[in-house]
Amino acid sequence: MALINSNRTASKASTLDDNQGLGCIALQYIKAYEGQCNQVGESKKPPETSFAETFAPNCGVQAATLTKITGRLLACQSNYATPDPAFNFLVNDAKSIQVLHSKNHPEVGAAVSGTSGRGPYFWCVLFSSGKPTTSFKVDGGVPKSVRPGCFSGNNDDCMGANAAVSIGAGTWRLVAALLFSAACVFAL
Repeated sequence: MALINSNRTASKASTLDDNQGLGCIALQYIKAYEGQCNQVGESKKPPETSFAETFAPNCGVQAATLTKITGRLLACQSNYATPDPAFNFLVNDAKSIQVLHSKNHPEVGAAVSGTSGRGPYFWCVLFSSGKPTTSFKVDGGVPKSVRPGCFSGNNDDCMGANAAVSIGAGTWRLVAALLFSAACVFAL
């Protein structure tokens, strides 16, 4: 998360707060693609009603605390990727860089998942205009565990290709490494 925020502040954008409810919603967002990698980038998006009717209940997020999604980065590949290649297909054009640096979102949630624990692998980062203390609130303060996959703010373990990834720290290490790679690219 520190690298995400340092990358954003370098472009004069504010730091982002990690929201575990939004992270779980990002995992549900991935699941809406039903393993269909070819649908990513095709302007297919889950219906807006899915957030309140499906995603929030599956995560234990209180529907009344859902706020506007102000940006998304979504990618899918047949094989699991380490942070550098994953960053390259998440942030691969001017539009995705604009989403990453937008000043319209104060919070973020990220997720990664394979289909039934194997490929194809989806990566999703959702940004929101909500207030970190009042948006995407989860019942009891802990999101429901959702499998397969992992999301930011959860304390479970997740398997990626050949290595376990810790959901909380591991997912953010992945996201941070991706954004650090972006910072290096922008510095060139």
